[in-house]
Amino acid sequence: MISLQGKRVLLTGALGTLGQAQIKQLTELGAHVLALDLPELVAAHSSASPNVTLIPCDLGQLQESQKTVSDYIAKLGGVDILINNAALIINRPFEDFSMEEYESQIRVNSSSAFALLSSVTPHMKTNRWGRIINFTSITLNGQVEGYVPYVASKGALLGLTKSLARELGEFGITVNAVAPGAIVSDAEKRVFGHKAQEYSDWVLDRQCLKVRIQPESVAHLVAFLCSDCASMITGQNIGIDGGWS
Repeated sequence: MISLQGKRVLLTGALGTLGQAQIKQLTELGAHVLALDLPELVAAHSSASPNVTLIPCDLGQLQESQKTVSDYIAKLGGVDILINNAALIINRPFEDFSMEEYESQIRVNSSSAFALLSSVTPHMKTNRWGRIINFTSITLNGQVEGYVPYVASKGALLGLTKSLARELGEFGITVNAVAPGAIVSDAEKRVFGHKAQEYSDWVLDRQCLKVRIQPESVAHLVAFLCSDCASMITGQNIGIDGGWS
């Protein structure tokens, strides 16, 4: 039986479809979640749960993000689990990206993960227990067009995962990545609109399993990796893509 009773979790990108599924799963298992997302999203959201603390923060502003997170963590007395779930994704041919658009995806998708480490790892090292989970992507398989900056940022995050696992292992801290495939989400419905069914058929044609992946399935995997059941798993990039890759 998985339990996260008393664990304190910092979750970025918390108010999207995947983030909210993780909040539900983690709090049901006993964790307190610091749910970080853009100020405008936090302002439009309310949480009735005493086990969720909403944090307005723009991860594109790295130094401000470090300070904001450090202040909240100091009040809480430390964080046991960091989940870097936030993502900025833009689809177009690589020649059409400006340098600012490229760099903004790098900042939010990978540099922010590095920036938050200095706030969370001291407590983890002292306790000789910690979990860091980074979200990579199926797009690292090189089979999807139009996401060059996004894929580059996720490649950096995979490298960060592997290197951190080596450096932090002696402190009892595991570092893993989760690589989702095409997850059913509100964003998918917004982007594809009346073509949503066509897109869904395209996804299923590429998966071995002919059922769309729900966000709850990803949340279950994350909860497992956060738990003591996964104490000997580190440095891994775990796909949850229905067999696409």
